[in-house]
Amino acid sequence: MLNKFIIKKDYNNTRFDKWFKKNVINIPNSLIQKLIRTSKIKVNNKKIKSSFRVLEGDRVTILNLSNYNPTNTKKKIQYLPSVNESKKFENFILHNNDDYIVINKPRGIAVQSGTKNLRNIVDTLKKTKFFELSKPYVVHRLDKETSGVLLVAKNRSTAQFFTSLFRLRKIHKTYLAIVRGEFPRTIKRMDDELEYFENKKRITSRAITLIRVLKSNNKFSFLELIPQTGRKHQLRKQLFKRGFPIIGDPKYYLEKNKSSRENIMLLHSYKLKFMKNDNKFTYQANYDEIFKKKINLNFR
Repeated sequence: MLNKFIIKKDYNNTRFDKWFKKNVINIPNSLIQKLIRTSKIKVNNKKIKSSFRVLEGDRVTILNLSNYNPTNTKKKIQYLPSVNESKKFENFILHNNDDYIVINKPRGIAVQSGTKNLRNIVDTLKKTKFFELSKPYVVHRLDKETSGVLLVAKNRSTAQFFTSLFRLRKIHKTYLAIVRGEFPRTIKRMDDELEYFENKKRITSRAITLIRVLKSNNKFSFLELIPQTGRKHQLRKQLFKRGFPIIGDPKYYLEKNKSSRENIMLLHSYKLKFMKNDNKFTYQANYDEIFKKKINLNFR
């Protein structure tokens, strides 16, 4: 029996194996490659390579698909927000169009679900009016305790576009933070080799951040941070490394300040800029009242 499929717009320029697992059946890559090699899978009646990228309108034929069983995968638990919670997200919308949405992410909620974070932005957005005809695609992340500008795509092609811009460092982000200590105004740039572990293997990645002191005293500093690279916990690690941890950071803090730590991390994604179709787009998110009160209290 010959099974037939047509590639939809949402999967234009997607690797064939990725499309296959999402839309046909989740089987090992080795089996997909075997089916391709033995001509049991064809695209537009032609034999393809495993690295082939499908295009909108391509016709896929698969011989005897019913002979294969899907690989068992652990089902992801989806967070189900209340109607009021989903509606409340309308207050955080900065911009909305057919291709993407920009929100002022509140602190205390993860972007995606995880073992420790069931409540998350993506599952909440799914239940809003903004995603009635589409689904959210994450193109970048903010830490759970970080607030501010978050860009979410509405279709695969837009997600691929933004992912490429981030990879090429053509999306520019500006953060605001309040740290402990008087940060030297002479330091305009932080350039470090940050250490990470992947499968117990130690790796180092270069991290660069431009920095400007907006306000300071002998106890605190209010900083503008412009990352030039996108490493995990980059800003938090670089500031901690220099002895100026972000107030409320639950992971990177000085031991002497442990007892006086606050439960709110004062790191805010303030601005995001990029070019699309020769047009410049800038989105800006004001920090919340808690952040504002900390500025007024610490920098009178």
